[in-house]
Amino acid sequence: MTAAATMDVCVIIAAKNAAETIARAVASALAEPETAEVVVIDDGSTDGTASSALSAADDTGRLNIVRFENNRGPAAARNHAIAISRSPILAILDADDFFLPGRLARLLDVPDWDFVADNIAFMDEAAAASAAADVGRFQPEPRLLDLTGFVEGNISRRGVRRGEIGFLKPLMRREFLSAHQLSYNEKLRLGEDYDLYLRALTKCARYKIIHSCGYAAIVRENSLSGSHRTEDLKRLYEADRVILANNRLSAEAADVIRRHERHIRGRYEHRRFLDLKREGGPIAAITYLLGKPSAVPAVAGGIFADKTERMRPTEPLAERGNSGRLRYLLPAFAEPS
Repeated sequence: MTAAATMDVCVIIAAKNAAETIARAVASALAEPETAEVVVIDDGSTDGTASSALSAADDTGRLNIVRFENNRGPAAARNHAIAISRSPILAILDADDFFLPGRLARLLDVPDWDFVADNIAFMDEAAAASAAADVGRFQPEPRLLDLTGFVEGNISRRGVRRGEIGFLKPLMRREFLSAHQLSYNEKLRLGEDYDLYLRALTKCARYKIIHSCGYAAIVRENSLSGSHRTEDLKRLYEADRVILANNRLSAEAADVIRRHERHIRGRYEHRRFLDLKREGGPIAAITYLLGKPSAVPAVAGGIFADKTERMRPTEPLAERGNSGRLRYLLPAFAEPS
């Protein structure tokens, strides 16, 4: 039986106050022939998120909407969706985003994986309506993503806004998660995807990526990923430390995870300094540094980067589409027309 004839995928959408966009996300998931079920977790919304999601339902009975009275975070929402769903393959879709037609078939056509992800097209809301026509067609070029490459892809470099490999939205085999007792870390509200994928890679997960683009991500200035709390950074670098302590890793793997831990810890120290300065004034911030001299390099580097950001050219993270309003996560080469 071909992938196109098999409904094997559960699409999970964790949503908070996403009434304006979630119907599009749900509709894009239901439009994929491989989708067996769509589970929406309304994570304590105060708008009409649940009713908007329901408006996109078709007559197949594949849509299941669950509402949390109180916000519990994306990790808890996704864990609940996994627990109440039954499909062997799991797909994560953010409530702002949507699948491009044929995405699941292209991913399911790739052999031998525990996780498989495709390219992401970043765009603003204005570009969403024509995305299916504007997004480029790229050669799949499947390859394995190992632990070192994954973590390296989540460490920002000078001239680049941030490491982005953690934004990939792979399909995941339920069997692999169950065999290794893997679930999202509900203490995390930032980097919960990175943490799960990294823990899977420590268990020798086969993580494949293809350059074909089937996921459309809407970029918003007020997105949750861009407005995280200082405490969220602390929990993320502490999660790295847990992985280092609880796994037998090669020297190369341990080194790259330690570098990621230092990278996130440096961002935390910088943010902590700025919080103290804003809340208690310069004396409170300086007192913090005097009591924690190890934080001085990260704080000084962060201040310098802030001051010089407008003066530095930004290295493009990936190719732009023909419209000029698209940016791809993975560099890719267009198929001949």
